[in-house]
Amino acid sequence: MLKIKGFAGEKRIFISNSIPSSPGVESTGNVMVIMFPVLLFVRSNELKSVFCKVYKNSRIYLLNLLIFMIVGAVVGVFVANPACNLKAFTSFNVDGQYMFPILFVTIACGAVSGFHSLVSSGTASKQIKSEKNMLPVSFGAMLMESMLAVIALIAVASFASGEAAAQGLTTQPQIFAGAIANFLSVAGLPHSLVFTLINLAVSAFALTSLDSVARVGRLSFQEFFLDDDVDEEHMSPFLKVVTNKYFATIITLVLAYMLTKVGYAEIWPLFGSANQLLSVLALVACAVFLKKTKRQGWMLWGPMVFMMAVTFTALGMTIVKLSKAFMTTGLTLGNTLQLVFAVLLLILGVLVAIQGVKKLLEKSDDKVVA
Repeated sequence: MLKIKGFAGEKRIFISNSIPSSPGVESTGNVMVIMFPVLLFVRSNELKSVFCKVYKNSRIYLLNLLIFMIVGAVVGVFVANPACNLKAFTSFNVDGQYMFPILFVTIACGAVSGFHSLVSSGTASKQIKSEKNMLPVSFGAMLMESMLAVIALIAVASFASGEAAAQGLTTQPQIFAGAIANFLSVAGLPHSLVFTLINLAVSAFALTSLDSVARVGRLSFQEFFLDDDVDEEHMSPFLKVVTNKYFATIITLVLAYMLTKVGYAEIWPLFGSANQLLSVLALVACAVFLKKTKRQGWMLWGPMVFMMAVTFTALGMTIVKLSKAFMTTGLTLGNTLQLVFAVLLLILGVLVAIQGVKKLLEKSDDKVVA
């Protein structure tokens, strides 16, 4: 039990200062369900000093699960040497989905990830001792992400058509966990144990992503109302409210909760396009920065233009498809939100692309920025 004074009076908070070394799925889930929403809200605020150690230990615990998942998957692939039971090529058009651009938004973070560019700017930059270490760390992380994407493809391809459903594996995490369990069972490990641990690792990945999304969402909400010329000491009452970290945190979490009630699966198809669109924004920002600082940035132009074509085409196809459905049969609430978000993302992407390209094509200043 911890006593805290000075934050809305005296509070008594009961927390678990350790997590069992060999927990079951249920007990671990209970700990995370109880603690995680609290940690999301209080981290970086007044209670940070109190929860810092508990939060850090929980992140290390979750990281161990992710390491186990990756190492186990790699070992399982080499031990089992699974056969590929999926066709190498079927058609450029499968169930109305074209290979371009769907291929490049489906693999998402395995190709390029705008979300990671946002997260790394707020976390990795504060954890690196020297700027020189950014290249091996970031490039190594990119290789690991790509390797995980390849392993996921191998896991899916190891099942013959209908085989996963016959084994009761219906969701993507279940299919991945089932495949890795099949691989490691060749090495003599219990199938049920491996299946449970891999599922737990996937859940840990979701929890760590939830934390990052909540933090980045809160910061983005605050920065949306701030410009470089805003004097924080003489802000209007409205700006003081919307840029308050507590208010921004509450708004972020409430909106996320409302989305879960509507059904996140309804707008999930936009995840790939939204993620790749963020990568476009990151590439544009980096290219403009390199140009303004008189550095070489031409190597970013190719990926930037290609990802613009991918994201704008994917969003455009989604808008056309949903608009046709709206004109004929109508849309559900979830599909309506998907259409609205798709239009907003496309407009945002086009505006940023236009401004970025203008900055890249304009004549350089004579003054060299140090």
